[in-house]
Amino acid sequence: MPEVTRARVDAWTWSVRLFPTRSAAGAACRAGHVRVNGERAKPATQVVPGDEVHVRGGARERVVIVQRLIVKRVGADVAVACYLDRSPAVPPKEHVAVAGQRDRGAGRPTKRDRRLIERLRGH
Repeated sequence: MPEVTRARVDAWTWSVRLFPTRSAAGAACRAGHVRVNGERAKPATQVVPGDEVHVRGGARERVVIVQRLIVKRVGADVAVACYLDRSPAVPPKEHVAVAGQRDRGAGRPTKRDRRLIERLRGH
């Protein structure tokens, strides 16, 4: 198999298992959740070894440095060897505050309760 010198960012992030599907990787690029070297990346943006890729998904941000280019999806152990993970540590579950949980059977929140819940959630 010939050595790849450039790869599309959507194909590369999917192949190293940062996204479950290639269409999800493309959608994240179009939505602005993927950055290459600090710049917003379109799905067809080319990556080369040494590029820094920021991927924001869910409540977690991943920061990876491209080590090796692949365009076919591979096993997890091979995929990990294709990038250097510089992601910030995930906060422990007990430090994440639960906002706006109500007691079971308390009924619908009143307008005042709803506003207090939204304020707690940061809306």
